[in-house]
Amino acid sequence: MVEDPLEPATAVVVLSGRTPFRAMEAASIYRQGLAPEVWLTKEVVRPEEQALGRLGVAVVREEAYNREALERLGVKPEAIRVLAAGVWNTVDEVRLIAGELGRAAGDRVIIVTSKAHSRRVRATWSAIVGTSPRAIIRYAGEEPYDARVWWRNTRDALDVSREVFGLVNVWAGFPVRPDRSRR
Repeated sequence: MVEDPLEPATAVVVLSGRTPFRAMEAASIYRQGLAPEVWLTKEVVRPEEQALGRLGVAVVREEAYNREALERLGVKPEAIRVLAAGVWNTVDEVRLIAGELGRAAGDRVIIVTSKAHSRRVRATWSAIVGTSPRAIIRYAGEEPYDARVWWRNTRDALDVSREVFGLVNVWAGFPVRPDRSRR
């Protein structure tokens, strides 16, 4: 787990996953006046969502839940922005955020992720973007994860395994990529 000191930024960004914990942390940061906007990333439409749609089952996307959580926690609706492009993974999210930050002429962004994912987000930003613009990495404090005993439950153990693999992928120059043909 890694976390940077908070400072004012162009936006606070909620990475996809771990709803509602990341949105809860972003709302807290927004209410502190450290960013005028909250940006939400959204995943591409996954095959299972497409199948549900074909069956006539309504699919509520994660960004809708995050938006509702943010609004209930005091973020003004006009301050919430869902970034248009769908993402497959952390690399896509970092590229999307860096591009949006460039269009906004911003020099720093606060990225909210999960505890286990924080180190990989920092490493991915550093590998893809570098040091400018800056990413301030924060994790969702209320997320139920304990780094001291991660091996004691399946979810945390799977998280750590995925993050170790993800860090190796970053350090190796991203040789493993998503299969974008599986839509």
